[in-house]
Amino acid sequence: MRPAPIPMQASPRFAPAAPAATSTGGRLRRYLSCLRLPEILVLQGSPLLGAAFAIRHPAAENVEPLAMLTVANVCLMAHIFMLNDWSGLTTDLTDTNKAAGVFTARGVGRKEIGGLAAGLLALSLLLFSRLGPSTFWLALAIATLSALYSLPRFNWKGRPLLNSAAHLAGGALHFLLGYSLGNAIDRRGLATATFFALTFAAGHLTQEVRDHQGDVRNAIRTNAVIFGPRRTFAASLALFTLAYALLFLLALQGILPHPLAALIALYPVHLRWSLKTLAEGLTYASIRRLQARYRALYAIIGLAMVAALWLD
Repeated sequence: MRPAPIPMQASPRFAPAAPAATSTGGRLRRYLSCLRLPEILVLQGSPLLGAAFAIRHPAAENVEPLAMLTVANVCLMAHIFMLNDWSGLTTDLTDTNKAAGVFTARGVGRKEIGGLAAGLLALSLLLFSRLGPSTFWLALAIATLSALYSLPRFNWKGRPLLNSAAHLAGGALHFLLGYSLGNAIDRRGLATATFFALTFAAGHLTQEVRDHQGDVRNAIRTNAVIFGPRRTFAASLALFTLAYALLFLLALQGILPHPLAALIALYPVHLRWSLKTLAEGLTYASIRRLQARYRALYAIIGLAMVAALWLD
């Protein structure tokens, strides 16, 4: 006789509903798992550095606005990434490098993500409105650029050059978001914001090269798809080079503290890593490695800026 089949456990999908508290906790964990936390954390640097340039020696009265800026920007960045994921769900599911990480694979529906994205934007703008009209309008401009870039109706993501223009503007606005806490927007703020604009646009071009294969498969007309990954990578490196040169010149002119001119010594390291990535064929893995490396360099630059401002 054949042995009796072993009873199979019920699939979690059809398991009995958990108690309300457990169910709520499980939903919260699923929602948190959909956040791109490393990227959200990286994007706290620009506005916080803007605030550091505006408020060189923070006092007790600055603690509350700085904390509010941080919370508001976390919400704004989470909204931007959720909106991007919500808009690009169909294409991400066909991209082998992204499919496993989409929110539906974590048990969260598209409607839920849309609601969360809207709620995070509302909370973010509410907090920014308490920091002053300039800060609020800068935040609204960033959110508008995000909508133009991500939403299928506008689809700036698939419009070569225009998408890079959006990232140039967004990078500058993100720095000025923090700068507006303590200063009116002036020549010094705009000059420094240009450095952050160049690095932000350069970093996004690198990301387009990383995602090139998936974007080709989904017919997304990014710069890397239209002009080719090697040319786009060269454009990215050119923008990074301009950013280092601008940082050096601003320090020599005294717009930034003079010691920051020494940071030009990091450029050969960045260049060497970039050329090595090019020699490796611009693979997904090599681009990811390059991104981790140059983000470490820019973390050093950010810390050096804060130290120089405090000692200036």
